[in-house]
Amino acid sequence: MRRDEIPPGTLYLLILKTLSLYGPLHGYEMVDSIQQSSEDILQVEEGSLYPALQRMLIKGWVTAEWGVTSGNRRARYYSLTSVGRKQLTIELSQFERVFGAINRVIQTA
Repeated sequence: MRRDEIPPGTLYLLILKTLSLYGPLHGYEMVDSIQQSSEDILQVEEGSLYPALQRMLIKGWVTAEWGVTSGNRRARYYSLTSVGRKQLTIELSQFERVFGAINRVIQTA
């Protein structure tokens, strides 16, 4: 199956939503969750994920702490903050607004 890149401007939304659904996750779990939820269409690259998570840490949308995976490996687990939950609402609203506008253009063409 062909995988597509994440549309620009939606990575924050996908990360925030994934954390809101599943709770604390490490990077690989986030990537896997997004890929599975999208039925293997969306693929998040590590080169995009970790810089985005770092920006989200700075903005206070997520926190991170070190833990151990089920495979006994050390990993950084990310959790959504209350500020991140508010940002998720904003990101969803913006996405729905833009998606609706694009859909209207496509439907009239």
